[in-house]
Amino acid sequence: MINMNRIVPVTNTDLLTLYGLILKLKGLTIAAVSAGDTGVFAMTSGSGNKLADEPVKSFDFGSSVTSAVIYFVAAYDYEGFSIAGTKVTTSGAEVAPDGSTLYTATLASGAVTIAKVGL
Repeated sequence: MINMNRIVPVTNTDLLTLYGLILKLKGLTIAAVSAGDTGVFAMTSGSGNKLADEPVKSFDFGSSVTSAVIYFVAAYDYEGFSIAGTKVTTSGAEVAPDGSTLYTATLASGAVTIAKVGL
């Protein structure tokens, strides 16, 4: 907490929208990516910075996706990432499926690296 004496509650928006706003204020070009089923994402094309529009249970990068950065919050039942339907072991940060911590999943050279964002 930055200021324990003057807390301003977030009451008129959801956490993912707030994260998206902060990323845009940072100067990042970012677009939302939507799940097909609850928490189940499949990115079949494209690249660049994406923000998962709900907590991620699983995320599959299609075979035509060669690079991307996914900003995401892990769902309580988080399973991980896959490439072209094959589950991959990620490197980097351990994901705590708490429904609120923001992470990035960076796809590059056929591997996925996880990083925690923020303090």
